[in-house]
Amino acid sequence: MKKTRTALLLLLSLILTSIPISPAHAADKGYRYWGYFQAAPNAKSWAMAMTGPTVNIPDGSMEGWAFTFSSDSVPNAATPRIAPDFARICGATRSIAGKKRVGITVDFGSAFIKPKGETLPRSFSKCVVIEKTALGIDVLGKVVKLRADASGLICGINSYPAKECGAQINTPNALLNK
Repeated sequence: MKKTRTALLLLLSLILTSIPISPAHAADKGYRYWGYFQAAPNAKSWAMAMTGPTVNIPDGSMEGWAFTFSSDSVPNAATPRIAPDFARICGATRSIAGKKRVGITVDFGSAFIKPKGETLPRSFSKCVVIEKTALGIDVLGKVVKLRADASGLICGINSYPAKECGAQINTPNALLNK
């Protein structure tokens, strides 16, 4: 089940980043979705996760989720705007035998990509103490309410967005002007 879910999440990620769009429409459409990022212990920047959140993550690492947008004209999904800083987030949390500490950041994105009629929640970081065998999805599920589709794609975090899942939208002007 876990391998199937990982494969499905990886496949969906590949599909979303490789959907062919004609040059005339490249700047017109893209997808807003929950992007998954990681930072190894002592890392100072986020890296796009190359797998879904069904992998074991090491003690001292950071997990990042950002409601983001990407398309052919804006290929790079925005990383969480809160830098991965394990010492700041988990430094005051003591180690417990048989457990691991993982910092997590959830960035609800920019106002220019929020779904119409929704309220933009406040982004946050938290330290999670969890079993040594816990996966990325376990860390996320410990601090938020999740909504996923049948393939395991994360559609909503703490009910944001309320209904959509990987929605295709027009490329926001704020991103085209960068």
